[in-house]
Amino acid sequence: MTAAKGDCVEANLTSIVSAVSGESLELCYHCHKCTAGCPVVGAMEYGPDSILRMVALDQRDQVLRSRDIWLCAGCYTCATRCPNDIDIAAVMDALRQEAVAAGIPAGERDALLFHRLFLGVVKRLGRSHEAVMLGLFKVLSHVPIYRDMGAGLGLFLRGKVPILPERTRAAAEVRQLFERSH
Repeated sequence: MTAAKGDCVEANLTSIVSAVSGESLELCYHCHKCTAGCPVVGAMEYGPDSILRMVALDQRDQVLRSRDIWLCAGCYTCATRCPNDIDIAAVMDALRQEAVAAGIPAGERDALLFHRLFLGVVKRLGRSHEAVMLGLFKVLSHVPIYRDMGAGLGLFLRGKVPILPERTRAAAEVRQLFERSH
């Protein structure tokens, strides 16, 4: 089927995600190794391999409304296990970008807020900082600030979470990367 001259043809989800992520999704033969290694698959509806399959089948609405794309921790376990070296975390990030661009609400409560806060902290500091992230998230998401105080205090006392962020020499470089990407 061909479009008449002048008709606007929307690109399929695979081509959009491949262009944004730089990944060749057609290389996936659905071996499920990504899902088997995913540390958050227990909280997901489908799992990484099923998301890739739904992208290949152009199930745009179902994928972009899925909570799975927001639950991805970006830990790259899936990418290290993929026999075809598909960076599935980059694919999930591209799907989140597409959902935001399409005006589709995040499938997980406060996930978009967390995503934006994380990127904002990395842009400003040059790296992630747990205490800053947690403080901003608690205030802006209206989650009771004292709910996790015991665990946070324990981590702080053991030296696992410093209160003040460490300086990084690459902060200016990271900011430039953000500016070039937008």
